[in-house]
Amino acid sequence: MRLYAIIGLGNPGSQYHQTRHNCGFRLVDALAAQNNAELKLNARLQSKSVRIRIGDIRVWLAQPITYMNRSGEAFVRIARYYKIEPSNMIVAHDELDLPAGTVKLKKGGGTGGHNGLTDIISRAGTRDFLRIRIGIGKPAHRNDTVPYVLSLPSVHDRTLIDDAIFDAVQCIPEILSGQTERAMNILHSRDSSGVENRQCSPNG
Repeated sequence: MRLYAIIGLGNPGSQYHQTRHNCGFRLVDALAAQNNAELKLNARLQSKSVRIRIGDIRVWLAQPITYMNRSGEAFVRIARYYKIEPSNMIVAHDELDLPAGTVKLKKGGGTGGHNGLTDIISRAGTRDFLRIRIGIGKPAHRNDTVPYVLSLPSVHDRTLIDDAIFDAVQCIPEILSGQTERAMNILHSRDSSGVENRQCSPNG
């Protein structure tokens, strides 16, 4: 039976829960809720985690308990402990370079300055993992990036981001079953208002 891990990036603590930077956490929360699963602290893996099954695939859901710039600790520990290949590791994260409500899949590549991705690549020594990039838009001024990602989105942007997370969750079965290109086509065809979305299904 194949084994995957989906790691959502964010910062621990209730004060960060609904911030833009915690989109990855929220995607993992949505997946756990959809599967009636509860994330529990696992200090050995430096994360809150739970194992679920989607079809015949076992999937570890995880949220690092370290801050964003040390996300690689959980990634590496989960990959090594469960012997999961990097290509079966999926990282969900916020993306400044995409408009709020956009969601894209990407394998490999750079970090775009994202501290969580930077730490994962540094510690794991590989870029060969899939990213679920959840658009949050950019602040008006580059110097405002840190307060922007650590603040709450507007009500309008929150709705768009929620829809993007929903659509990404619906496409997880396709991704896990190797239909990554189909999932990409579906998600990439939607715009930030959610048009042409919800074509993936929990049954793949």
